[in-house]
Amino acid sequence: MFRLPTTATAPFCPSEVHGSIALDAGAPLWKRLMRVAGPGLLVSVGYMDPGNWATDIEAGSRFGHALLWVVLASSLAAMLLQTLSLRLGLVSGLDLAQACRTRYRPAVRLPLWVMAELAIVACDVAEVLGTALALHLLFGMSLLAGVGVAALDTVIVLGLKGRGFRQVEAIILGLVMTIGVCYAVQLVLVGPDWAAVARGFVPNGVAVQDPKALLLAIGILGATVMPHNLYLHSSIVQTRRVGQGSAARRDAIRLSTIDTLVSLTLALMVNAAILILAATAFHAHGHREVTEIQDAYHLLDPLVGSSIASILFGVALLAAGQSSTFTGTIAGQVLMEGFLRLKIPCWQRRLATRFLALVPAFIGLLWLGESAVGRLLVASQVVLSLQLPFAMWPLIRLTGDRAVMGEFANGPWLRGLAWGLFALVTAANGALLWSLIAG
Repeated sequence: MFRLPTTATAPFCPSEVHGSIALDAGAPLWKRLMRVAGPGLLVSVGYMDPGNWATDIEAGSRFGHALLWVVLASSLAAMLLQTLSLRLGLVSGLDLAQACRTRYRPAVRLPLWVMAELAIVACDVAEVLGTALALHLLFGMSLLAGVGVAALDTVIVLGLKGRGFRQVEAIILGLVMTIGVCYAVQLVLVGPDWAAVARGFVPNGVAVQDPKALLLAIGILGATVMPHNLYLHSSIVQTRRVGQGSAARRDAIRLSTIDTLVSLTLALMVNAAILILAATAFHAHGHREVTEIQDAYHLLDPLVGSSIASILFGVALLAAGQSSTFTGTIAGQVLMEGFLRLKIPCWQRRLATRFLALVPAFIGLLWLGESAVGRLLVASQVVLSLQLPFAMWPLIRLTGDRAVMGEFANGPWLRGLAWGLFALVTAANGALLWSLIAG
C-alpha cells in the first residue's frame, strides 16, 4: 500500500544527497567536468522561468532591442554572484543559510530567512501562472483551472522519492534543451536583424529616460538574479564529494565555475532570444503594446506565417513553468534546514510553497482578470529584485571573511566588484520604489 513519506528524502533534501557524487582527482579533465556538471544547470532553470518571459516580451515589444544590454548585464551579475555562492559551499562546507545561522544573531538571520522565503513564493507565483498559461494556450484550459492543475506537480516530487541527485539533473537538462530548441527554431522563423541585435547589447539611456523602461529593467534584473538561487547553489555543489586539501578544493572551484558559466551563458542566450523574438516579431511590425504572453502566442502565427511558431512557444513555456518543481522544493529545504534546523517531508514543503503561491495567483486573476497575467508576472519579478540585496549582503560578507573562507576569501578586486554590484542593485531598487511612490 502506498504511503506518503514521513521524513525528508533524497533527492530534494540537501542533507540526504550531501557528498553523494564522488570526484576522482586522478581522472582526465573531461571526466571530472562531466561529474561536476549539473548544479549550474539546475540553477540556470530559474533564469528561464515565465517571469523572465513576461519581462523580456514586454521589453522587446515596447523598446525593441534597446534593453538587450540589461539582459547581458544581469546575466553577468548572476555569474558573479553564483560563483561566490559555489565558492562558499565548496570551501566552508556550509550553504548560505547555514552560514547565516552560524554567524548572525536571531534578530538578523530570521528576517533574512523571511526575505528568502518571500523570494521563493514570488518565483513560484510566476511558475504557477506560466504553467496555467501554457495549459490554456496549448489545450484551451481556463487560466483558473490551469492554476489548480499546477498544484498537482507535487506528484513529481513524490515520484522521485529516494532517487539520486543525478536524476534531477537529467530532468533539468531535458527541460533546458526543450526550451533552447524551441527558441532556436522560432528565431530561425522570424529572421532577426542581427545588426540591430548587436546594437542592443551596447548600453544606452532608455532605462533612465523612460519610467516604464526602468520598471522593466528592474524586472529583468529580478527575473535573472534570483535571491533563493544563491542559497540553493551553495548547497547543491556539496552533492560532489571533494577531496581534502587546498589543491582539491581549488580544482573543484575551477570545475564548478566552468559548469556555472556555461549553464548561465545558455540561460543568457534563452533570455536574449525571448527579447529578440518580441522585438523582431512585434516591435518591428508596430505591435508595441504586447505585454501579455497570450497575446504574443496568438500574434506569432500571422506574423511569422507558420503555426509551428506558436506551438513551440507554448511547449517552451510549459517546460519553463515546470522548472520550479525542482529548484523551489530544494531551495525551500535548504532554507528550512539552514536557518531553522527543520526537516520535513519534501512533498509537504512543496505543498506549502505551492499553496502560498496559489493564493496570490488566484486572487490576482479574480481581481484583475485573465488578461492581467503579464502584469502579475512582471510584479513577481520586481518583488524578487527587491529581495535580492538581502541575499547579496550576507553572501558577499561571508565570502570575504578569512575566518570562513581562509585562503579562498575574496581578494580586493573581487570584493570591490561584488560590493559595487550590491550598491548598484540597491540604488536601482531605490529608484524604482521612488518612481512608484512619486507617481
